[in-house]
Amino acid sequence: MKRLSIVLFFALLGFGAWGWFRLNQPEPPMALTEPLRIDQGEIQGGVDPDNPEIQVFNGIPYASARRWSAPTSPPQWGAITRDAREFGPQCLQPRGHMNEVVDRIIDGNGLPWWKRLAARQYLAAQPEPAEAEDCLFLNVRTANRGKPRLQPVMVWIHGGSHQAGAGSASYYQANGLVDKGVVLVTINYRLGPFGYMAHPALTEEAGTSGNYGLLDQVAALRWVQMNIARFGGNPNNVTIFGESAGAQSVSELMATPLADGLYDKAILQSGVSSYNALHLSHSPLPNVQSSEEVGVEFLSSLADGTATADRLRAIPSGAIIDRVLLRQDLVKYFLPTVDGNVLPVPIGEAIRDGGANRVPVLAGYNADEGTLFYSQRKSPTALLPNISGSITQREAMLEGVFGVNSSKALQALYGMTSLETWDRGAEKMLGDDLFGVHTRFLAKANVAAGQPTWLYQFSRTPPGKSQTLGAYHGAEIAFVFDSHNGFLPAADDDEILTDRMISYWTNFAKTGDPNGKDLPEWPVYDPDADIWLELDHEIKRISGLRARKLDILEDNLNLRIDAIKRSKTPFELIENTALLSTAAGLGGEERFANSD
Repeated sequence: MKRLSIVLFFALLGFGAWGWFRLNQPEPPMALTEPLRIDQGEIQGGVDPDNPEIQVFNGIPYASARRWSAPTSPPQWGAITRDAREFGPQCLQPRGHMNEVVDRIIDGNGLPWWKRLAARQYLAAQPEPAEAEDCLFLNVRTANRGKPRLQPVMVWIHGGSHQAGAGSASYYQANGLVDKGVVLVTINYRLGPFGYMAHPALTEEAGTSGNYGLLDQVAALRWVQMNIARFGGNPNNVTIFGESAGAQSVSELMATPLADGLYDKAILQSGVSSYNALHLSHSPLPNVQSSEEVGVEFLSSLADGTATADRLRAIPSGAIIDRVLLRQDLVKYFLPTVDGNVLPVPIGEAIRDGGANRVPVLAGYNADEGTLFYSQRKSPTALLPNISGSITQREAMLEGVFGVNSSKALQALYGMTSLETWDRGAEKMLGDDLFGVHTRFLAKANVAAGQPTWLYQFSRTPPGKSQTLGAYHGAEIAFVFDSHNGFLPAADDDEILTDRMISYWTNFAKTGDPNGKDLPEWPVYDPDADIWLELDHEIKRISGLRARKLDILEDNLNLRIDAIKRSKTPFELIENTALLSTAAGLGGEERFANSD
């Protein structure tokens, strides 16, 4: 038996080494397409190796990025033909930003030990992707080039807390959507302090500052309008979609008038920025800094208070990344900010009170959003971290955010009535507070404005018997793109769900209605009926999904929006100071390492 165990050990070791070697072999280059002329010059993409009908054009610059400036026209390359088979560099971001969350996903999916080991070895062996400040690249995937009938366009905005990620990530580079008759575009945009930091010197130069990442997204949509027809895409039928911070970006695009007319429909997967109330030069909330104040503090060790915009741009990028790692407390401010120009009013106010662009919307969130975040947050709400101690202490902290009556109701509804039951209920509530309430809030406002809207909840759980994540944050991405992989493969019933979800998404992109042949009916959302579609192996309609819970959370959200709207002077104190001091738009998924 001992000899057999030794033989088995070395057999597994040899198999693992062979697998590691195979996984780390560079893929052969794609065959070149025929040249294609766009506004900037001629490009040649690659023929997709899995489907020769699909052509892939990667690393196309859609704008130029000068640090802490609005994006400008993209480069031209004259008479040469640009090879567009390789991805462009990612935008600058701290290395290893996602490691902790990736570990939680590997452990929480219930994989066998050898698969967890193989996954970690494979990920550890991957080379670090190239990064650059001038990182405004997009990728186009099409099966419709040169055909007379243009196809709908879907523009994907990646997640990552507005601090990390790239449009070139492998789980977005799949053919599922394109096989169903759309042209897919995935984009980079500037991140963290490079994308969202404001500073008085920058405002003095340009009249505003911050919001560079949001302006990048607008520039990408303008590029699509000018060029996508050459790839077989219809510039008059563009759907913007994203997950997590990408979905929040969709809501931010809806709130900026600069993007009006550049898209026709919107899909939001687990994210709406209705909580965000950051202001460029003053904060309407106590104990919350303005975006400019944060910029000054963030750069305080790198530039003095008299530094000009050009002096700030001369700071080495590595020093800025080091500063991000040192001042994690300030990273929460690197988000879109109200400046009267790019964002005229807070996003939640724009959504609720009529300032947002109204288009058909498909939106939803996952049943167990909180599982990836609760171990770090230790709170049932995005508005106050680390609610701990005795049950009496926890109740008092929760009451400071929601008030006595609402707090007691939430405790009862989520089962947070004892220390033994608190964590499970708090984990569920955190997911609703981060994502669910904002999703329904947007849907109700969009319907009130006369636009058709559909809501879903993704409820599929990993098949492993020891899985602990449930339908976790980001789990639906592989089903939207059909990008299941060898470590998290699709079972037979997963393949059916994937096909149905892709059909819903692409039907919506084509017609503004997700329904179609051989699909379970998805009723248009009516706040009175409150019907959501549950996306699982059995697709079914749910009336009143978590309705009472979301009602209470929405009441709290509206109170915050009203209080911010009433506050006309910096740091004007409002009645519920405890609530407002935690409600500056600094909660939400961007407080955590994201899963996408």
